[in-house]
Amino acid sequence: MDQFLKIAFFFLVVVFGCNAQHKKPADFIPEGYVKFEEYFGDLNKDKQEDCVLIIKKVDKKNIVFNRFDKEVDRNRRGIIILFKHKNGYQLADKNYNCFSSENEDGGVYFPPQLSIEFKRGNLIVHYGHGRYGFWSYTFRFQEANFKLIGYDESSNRGPVTLSEISINFLTKKKLIRENTNQDAEGGDEVFKETWKDVKIEKLIKLSEIKDFDELEMYKY
Repeated sequence: MDQFLKIAFFFLVVVFGCNAQHKKPADFIPEGYVKFEEYFGDLNKDKQEDCVLIIKKVDKKNIVFNRFDKEVDRNRRGIIILFKHKNGYQLADKNYNCFSSENEDGGVYFPPQLSIEFKRGNLIVHYGHGRYGFWSYTFRFQEANFKLIGYDESSNRGPVTLSEISINFLTKKKLIRENTNQDAEGGDEVFKETWKDVKIEKLIKLSEIKDFDELEMYKY
């Protein structure tokens, strides 16, 4: 009997394990969602092209008319991170509902554009706001989770950088750079630098972020 169980266990590992590694990125999209965007890059420094999926909820209740009487899709978006193996992909992390719709009301401004970047094995969630600047969140895979290790922000007025903020949650340091040249035209800014300590007990997990729009980086 013991020998039979060993053979059966081996069969299950071979069959189901191989099938799991042969999965394509699309196989990880949950029911009720569609692929919104797809990115590839190395996130665990094994020289394999890992995959990041931005997914979008499909719910007719969230198809509404905006203040310009235009029909828009306000369904929220999420993220799925997949590590590439020799024969396929394996789920590394996920958060199905952390991003607002690309059609959110930006008020007097247009809504920021969400994109994903890869840098030195890190995952960067980037929000571009055109001439007004950008802000981005840097995540690293450690202890079986993607965790927030950095934050960067740039406040601009056209080509002129008004201020920059960079937070390193690993060293617990924050750098603030403020332009003191009121006549700057872009490229001729003069920055005053201020360093501050950051108080944080534990790193934020990507999977536990309810809404990126509500992350209060100013409190650090």
